Amino acid sequence: MAITTRPTAPGTAAPPRRPLPLPPLLAGLCAALLGSLLCGVALGSSGVGLPDTLRYLWAGLTGGTITADEAAAYTIIWELRFPRALLAAVVGAGLAAVGVAVQAMVRNALADPFVLGISSGAAVGANAVLLFGALGSLGVWALSGAAFASALAAMALVYAAARTPQGLTPLRLVLTGSAMYYGFSAVTTLMVFGADRGEAARSAMMWLLGSLGGASWASVPIAAAVVLAGLAHLLWSARRLNALAMGDETAAALGVDAPRMRKQLFVVTAAVTGAVVAVSGAIGFVGLMVPHVARMLVGADHRRVLAVAAPLGAVLLVWVDVVSRLVLAPVELPVGAVTAVVGVPCFVLLMRRRGHVFGGA
Repeated sequence: MAITTRPTAPGTAAPPRRPLPLPPLLAGLCAALLGSLLCGVALGSSGVGLPDTLRYLWAGLTGGTITADEAAAYTIIWELRFPRALLAAVVGAGLAAVGVAVQAMVRNALADPFVLGISSGAAVGANAVLLFGALGSLGVWALSGAAFASALAAMALVYAAARTPQGLTPLRLVLTGSAMYYGFSAVTTLMVFGADRGEAARSAMMWLLGSLGGASWASVPIAAAVVLAGLAHLLWSARRLNALAMGDETAAALGVDAPRMRKQLFVVTAAVTGAVVAVSGAIGFVGLMVPHVARMLVGADHRRVLAVAAPLGAVLLVWVDVVSRLVLAPVELPVGAVTAVVGVPCFVLLMRRRGHVFGGA
């Protein structure tokens, strides 16, 4: 049955002005994303200029040739910066889209992809590799493989603890996920303190705060495939998300089985969160802030919000990664620390904005 609703997003009031037209906005965001990717590849401390950057990218895309003395610069552009910029876009899009879904699923404007405890669960597996060398037989796949496997285990544990005969309710899901988050974080802290100090502990802390330093051509396709599949499912479910955001009783009146829908969303959001956390660590504020910005631009209809949130999150994280690399170059800042520095004042401005009210307060 077709659902034609004009939803009000959880915890938000109607925007004070008309939503922006979607086609030109999407065109602008796509152009901004392409420009951001180019800047993300060109900007760095190695001194490779924009003309050479474009030439190396063209050589990599078309299989062209370069001279022997350009091999080092080509490696920096094609093997390091380009996959890193692409991965930043993929992770940003995934976190933003999942943030939209989680806020609708739990009907809480302060929810983000990490409220389910999946990120802290992934941290347990990642730190087991970084601190103790677990799964060393997997080689370069050990870190991401362990993080994703522990994220799935955390998902199963949260689901088992939150499930009731009536299905997954928003309050139980938030409370269970929050409790598991603290539990997994405690385990991670004990692992860091129990390991030898030195570079391993520093790497573990860097991963916990989010980093794209491990980006490679091997990690981009898998993360991109999971994010695209999750985004496609969410877009397909957008009308039902509209109904779910208005409450279970309204959703039932519109023919949507809310507990079953919430179960599907839980699996999809957990899988996408686990995939992006496995390659980037825990990057906060993107999934919390970007959905609200998208709603301010295009209204509360999830078909429009999801279409805008994904490229908006991609653009944001590409530039956050550029800042993290350049501010204290050659020292690299954790990406999650930069998103927090940017996200906290932006979030306060959103709360203060007239016509965009959090929690009805």
